[in-house]
Amino acid sequence: MDWLSTENVIAVLTAVLGLLATVGALWYERRVPRRKRVGYRVQMDTAIGDNVPSGGANTRLGLFDETPEMSDATLVLLRVENDGSQEITDADYTGRALHGLTAVFTGRTVRGVAVTAQAGADHLMEHFTPGAGLRYEGSTLRIPRVPLNRGQHYKLLVLLTGGPVGGEITMSGGIQAGEVRPNRSTTPDDKPPVLSRPARILTVLLTLSVVTLASIIVLRNDDPPPIECATGKLTVLGSTAFAPVAQELAEKYEDDCPGSDITVSAHGSTSGVRELDDEGRKFAGPDTGQAKRKGAPPLLSFSDGPKSDGLPRLAETRVAVSLFALVLNDRVPLRNLTLAQVRRIYRGDVHNWKELGGPDLPVVLVSRGSSSGTRDTLQRRVLAGAFEIKASSNDCLSKDDPSVPVTRCELDSTDQVLDAVERIPGALGYSELRAAADLKGLHRLDLEGHEPSVEQLTRTGYPYREIEYAYTYGLPPADSLASSFLAYARGNGLDVIRTHGHLPCATPEGLRVCGADTGG
Repeated sequence: MDWLSTENVIAVLTAVLGLLATVGALWYERRVPRRKRVGYRVQMDTAIGDNVPSGGANTRLGLFDETPEMSDATLVLLRVENDGSQEITDADYTGRALHGLTAVFTGRTVRGVAVTAQAGADHLMEHFTPGAGLRYEGSTLRIPRVPLNRGQHYKLLVLLTGGPVGGEITMSGGIQAGEVRPNRSTTPDDKPPVLSRPARILTVLLTLSVVTLASIIVLRNDDPPPIECATGKLTVLGSTAFAPVAQELAEKYEDDCPGSDITVSAHGSTSGVRELDDEGRKFAGPDTGQAKRKGAPPLLSFSDGPKSDGLPRLAETRVAVSLFALVLNDRVPLRNLTLAQVRRIYRGDVHNWKELGGPDLPVVLVSRGSSSGTRDTLQRRVLAGAFEIKASSNDCLSKDDPSVPVTRCELDSTDQVLDAVERIPGALGYSELRAAADLKGLHRLDLEGHEPSVEQLTRTGYPYREIEYAYTYGLPPADSLASSFLAYARGNGLDVIRTHGHLPCATPEGLRVCGADTGG
């Protein structure tokens, strides 16, 4: 039969699978939340002071009859659980504070707290230590970044004074691609509602759509666009080292999501986050500093390393671990330097490469400007917080300041640095890892015998590395292009990040490094 072609069979099978997927999606929608979510609820709030009513109408019986300051004591049992569909790791908690969640007992003072974990999750108890962020002061209880598998929970028994039972209890905190919200227990008499008539209509329309898509498979073979595409314009600022990744991600996103327009304008990590903060303030209210109803600016900035503490309104997302390398002109055949040697070089203590066993060539330092995240990472990670010796040359060839013992110049981009190192005998510079690969006239240096390698990073702990942060002005709305682009980078864009020589944070290996690395 003519209709029994391979294409038509595929179309029919797709339609059948679509119908099954629709049923499964409806079941999933009714029973399983799709976002990462921490839920909390108060399971008990009771008085235990000397104002506890007893059997008689005028009789009082409490646990603290002889302790006046505890006469109004109350006990609150707070249950905290992962009621979303995905596991929550300690790296999923946003913010730079040690703790992950904050509980506030309005009008009452926290006197003590006891913690219990559900059966089979005793390992959670090791997170509830002061060193992990557990502490309380006044009406506020700080709760550590506790990793929770789907469905796991722990309980906090909190002793309070200073207010009656039933006072307001709130919990706050941030979860990457998720939320913290109050929930409630589902009992046999408290079943989720059945599908409404609009939902049934939507189901029929969805089914018809799936069947229609299957019927045109023989005519089209386009890859489907990614979920949650957004339209509009977005400008990506910041790191020049991460700019190739940002550019390719932007091009792929625009291809997959028609109606989006993403421009990459990278001029350095520091200048990027400052521009983002400056533009964001123009959108903020004059007194509260909160974003106006029209939203935050359509900007996103990548940064090699964390922003300064003076930019509190910027919200961060850890995207990848970037590796950098020292690059040396091929006239100097050295292949490895110790950290102590590198620090001597950038202090100006080494004037000629023969002092380190190399040829008789003067040391020439080719550096980046002060807004460079690559330079900032070198100073923090390799030079132990010290600055490079001051610049003494404008062209990297002649020394204009005779008081400086070595020739050092500053250039605007990684490409300019690599070009100068390749041209100038004895020149030493630095760059993003992949940019320095397979170039003639220069070579990358190992540090302390460790090769700059993404594949070996978790084993060697190669020091010249940094977390690549994405910053927005406040948390972007879920339907914004900035939010969608970040989700794309941490999902569809993982291969792009790997191809450019970075380790994505949204992988098991990257999660270990990104979660543990503080950048200091």
